[in-house]
Amino acid sequence: MTDRIQNLSQLVEQLEALTECSGKITLDKVLDALGDRSFAPVILLAGLILFSPLSGIPGVPTLMGILLLLISTQMLMLRHHLWLPQWLLSRTIPKKPLVRGLGWIEKPAEHLDRLLRPRLGIMVYRAGSLATAGICCIIALLLPVMELIPFSASLAGLALITFGLALVARDGALELLAFALTGSALALIPYYFF
Repeated sequence: MTDRIQNLSQLVEQLEALTECSGKITLDKVLDALGDRSFAPVILLAGLILFSPLSGIPGVPTLMGILLLLISTQMLMLRHHLWLPQWLLSRTIPKKPLVRGLGWIEKPAEHLDRLLRPRLGIMVYRAGSLATAGICCIIALLLPVMELIPFSASLAGLALITFGLALVARDGALELLAFALTGSALALIPYYFF
């Protein structure tokens, strides 16, 4: 277990250390590297996967939707420890795209970390994190539909990255931006179906 991850650079470092180990990278190993109280980093990770080219692999957005639904439901239940079923924990994450994605985000992570700071605490603590969990539940339920709409899963991933970063850095101003991005992602759905 690790101490609480406080910024994006620490998350990238934890995952890079994981990719240097031999063997398959399972979701269980990723969660072990992030810690069992790590709701926010896991939301951030799901967002990174959805924003990356991995979201183009059929089934990945749906799998991230299941993961996100389980996480956000537990946040709404005010659980202190993250629990996931064994069948989900045993899922493997392709190593090469993960390494490539981490390399791609490493430099921007350093710049982002300089901009993020604790502010507007009401947005990221109890009431704000419950609102975030509720929005994440909605995104999770819509991710299977978003697989059919080009780039909508990537936009949802960007919203999740923003939510995750806001919760990790305790930045309420970023949380407000995440709500706006979520509105944009959700607005695409009726556009394609009606």
